[in-house]
Amino acid sequence: MATTLTARRVTRLAVRAWWRDAAGLTAWLSVLFVVALWVSGRGVQDLGSDFFTSTGRLTGLLSADLLLLQVLLMARIPSVERSYGQDELARRHRLVGFTSITLLAAHLVLITLGYAATDRSGVLAEAWALVTTYPGMLLATAGTAALGMVAVTSVRAARRRLRYESWHLLHLYAYLGAGLALPHQLWAGADFTASPIATVFWWGAYAAAAGAVLVFRLGVPVWLNARHRLVVDQVVPEGRGVVSVYLTGRWIEKLPVAAGQFFVWRFVSGPGWTRGKPFSLSAAPDGQRLRITAKDLGPGSRRLATLRPGTPALFEGPYGRLTGTVRNGSKLAMFASGIGITPLRALLEELPYRSGDAVLFLRAGRQADLLFRREIEDLAARRGVRIHYLLGRRSRDRVSWLPAGYAPVPDDVVLRHLVPDIADHDVYVCGPDAWTAAVLGTARHAGVPADRIHAERFAW
Repeated sequence: MATTLTARRVTRLAVRAWWRDAAGLTAWLSVLFVVALWVSGRGVQDLGSDFFTSTGRLTGLLSADLLLLQVLLMARIPSVERSYGQDELARRHRLVGFTSITLLAAHLVLITLGYAATDRSGVLAEAWALVTTYPGMLLATAGTAALGMVAVTSVRAARRRLRYESWHLLHLYAYLGAGLALPHQLWAGADFTASPIATVFWWGAYAAAAGAVLVFRLGVPVWLNARHRLVVDQVVPEGRGVVSVYLTGRWIEKLPVAAGQFFVWRFVSGPGWTRGKPFSLSAAPDGQRLRITAKDLGPGSRRLATLRPGTPALFEGPYGRLTGTVRNGSKLAMFASGIGITPLRALLEELPYRSGDAVLFLRAGRQADLLFRREIEDLAARRGVRIHYLLGRRSRDRVSWLPAGYAPVPDDVVLRHLVPDIADHDVYVCGPDAWTAAVLGTARHAGVPADRIHAERFAW
């Protein structure tokens, strides 16, 4: 029964290989189409006579298109999530977002300069006139401020100073910014209504972005929560500052989730319950209960220890690509640090492999910090998993995922010594960002092909 459920889950999560290429091609075609609209609207011809206004139109069009693409990247579309994975999707989201806001700033400056030259007025006076007299510009200014706030709080240094819950709430203002920009584009943006083709494209793009948000960020979560009605069944301490939460509900066997994935959780109990927090499954779903495990890293994870049986649990997801669907071979090499063991422990339980074909590297500062040690050793005894515990402090003299005792030997040499055929393994990695990056670099140097390296980072 468990094997059948696993096969069904993996089948449901699988995405055809061409989907990733098709999604990327569609995004690039939209950018090229926007440039074509600008060219057809005499954009090239106007460069000589009104350079600032013409280039300002182009940067505005491109900024609007990338903003809508960014909304689609935020919309949690399942096929997009499973095609790119969280790390790659987050990277593209940041790249598209920063490019969009940069183009928007260029649009504002160039248009102001162009109009000031035409009206023979000062730049500041022209900027004030644009904001206060042009249709929709006050709303667009507010939208620009919202997008600017999102961009500033997305800079890595700023993200590190914010709690995940605060950052996530501020990030939602991107939707507000996109919505406030629409009236200005329709009322004052001639390029948006210059032809039936342009009108259909822009209305279609806005409808697709809004529809994706309504369906996948609102509709699907509401439907899944109403269907499964998850509640807390049990809260179990696992170690210092670490607890596991078991959840039950209706028809859990039909929930489209597999080992390695995570949900964004909200537990309806006490102040702050509306702020969602992502937690991975720490056990393979068995059709009866789900288990998540979290370490006390802030208010969101700390409050899990205070939950009581019967507390309603609201969830979004499942998300993540760190599943059996990305696997390319029969052998597995798992690398986990600290709380990063949670999705990998679930994968070791769920994925099929022969005795001796799976190896786990488990990193912790000391033995007392090893999570699920008894469960993992029992799993190793039953299924033939080889375990390498990596205990002790890390070297301060170099970037490494190994304890300081290995320092005289290069990381890839150690890895090939411990796993001589490492290049034949699918490598799964989960842990803190710097540690994960060190493992990924070692795996590449050891000859593991790129399509066999799969990672889930804790950075957001």
